[in-house]
Amino acid sequence: QPITYKTNILENFFKTASVIWIIIALAAIIAMITLYLLTKSELKKATHLRENLYEGTMVTTPTVYGILKPRIVLPVGVEKEQLKYILAHESVHIKRHDNLWRMVAILAACIHWFNPLSWVFLKIFFGDCEMACDAAVVKKLKEGERKSYARTLLTYSAMDKTIFSSTFGSSKVKVRIKNVLSFKKLTLFSTICFAVMVLAIAFVLVT
Repeated sequence: QPITYKTNILENFFKTASVIWIIIALAAIIAMITLYLLTKSELKKATHLRENLYEGTMVTTPTVYGILKPRIVLPVGVEKEQLKYILAHESVHIKRHDNLWRMVAILAACIHWFNPLSWVFLKIFFGDCEMACDAAVVKKLKEGERKSYARTLLTYSAMDKTIFSSTFGSSKVKVRIKNVLSFKKLTLFSTICFAVMVLAIAFVLVT
């Protein structure tokens, strides 16, 4: 500052591009907030079961909704055997504040709307959140329980339309089921090797 342009064409291009970027970014953010409020209003109709557990016909797969006071909303007719796996999975989402990180990721995508990779990364991020929760739950289960967990995933593999909540049977269900059934805990040696690799990559990138 100040920037001196050799031609007015370049200056006008950047001014126009800036205005277009701001308008679309604001429109995307406003649409995001509106959709969030509408979805929140719809989920308020769910029936309270106990503590932060609710049930309603407005969802087809178990989901965690909300940031400050997250609620677990179940579809009607969840079997008792499946419930423990669902609650274990959704509790990890709550513990890790995944809904907050989802909102941050969506906001970042709205700001960088012009970059197609930002939307690709957003989709991958949603899938990674679910697989990370699966791993956290599965490592505490026995082999027979892992099969039951995978069957529960398959039962609720329907895609919910909302992007603001962490859903049990959302993205990458096929991959998630394969990961659950083939899950193996990292050995101490593997953990050390992985840590060394991460540190080496970080060192190279920083320097």
